[in-house]
Amino acid sequence: MSIPKKLLKILDEKKIKHEILRHKTVYTAFDLAQTLGKKLTEVAKTLALKADKRYILVVLPASHRADLKKLAKLLKVKKIDIIKETEMSKVFKVKPGAIVPFGSFHGVPVFIDKALLRSKVIIASAGTFSESLRLKTKDLLLAGAEKLESFSKPHQFKKPKVKKVKKAVKKVKKSVRRKKK
Repeated sequence: MSIPKKLLKILDEKKIKHEILRHKTVYTAFDLAQTLGKKLTEVAKTLALKADKRYILVVLPASHRADLKKLAKLLKVKKIDIIKETEMSKVFKVKPGAIVPFGSFHGVPVFIDKALLRSKVIIASAGTFSESLRLKTKDLLLAGAEKLESFSKPHQFKKPKVKKVKKAVKKVKKSVRRKKK
C-alpha cells in the first residue's frame, strides 16, 4: 500500500513541504511514536467522529485524548461519537487507521487541537501503515483546518501495578515448575 496520489497532489497544490518517512507497519499513533523513537507530542493522531449527523476529523497529539464533551460544546452539537471501523471504511473509503489529517482529502471539516502547536514539526499519517509524513505544524493548519480549538487533555497512561505483575510472575514460575516434574 503506497501513499495515495490524491494526497500527494493536495500537498503539492498547497505547496506543503514534507518528508516521507518509511517505517515498519504500525496501526496506531502510539506505535508510530515508539517505532520512530519520537515523543508522543510530536505525533499527530486523527480521529473520525460523527457530530450529530455530519462527519468530521479531529487532529491532536498522540499524547492527548479528545474531550468529547468539550468538543460537542465547541461545535454546538448534541451528540458526538467516535465512529466504528466498519462505518469509517464506508464513509472515508480507507482502512481504519489510515485516515490522513487533511479534510480536502476526505471531504470533511478538520478541527485541530491547540496542543498540537507545541511541536513545530509533527509526524502524521500518510494514508498507509508503513509511511508517514513529517511536516511543519503550521502547514497542517494551512492545509484546510476548519478551526483551531482546545478540546483535548493529556492522556493518563496507566502503569501496571507492581503487585499484579509480581503475582503473575509467581504463577508462571509455579506453572513452569509443575511442567518440569
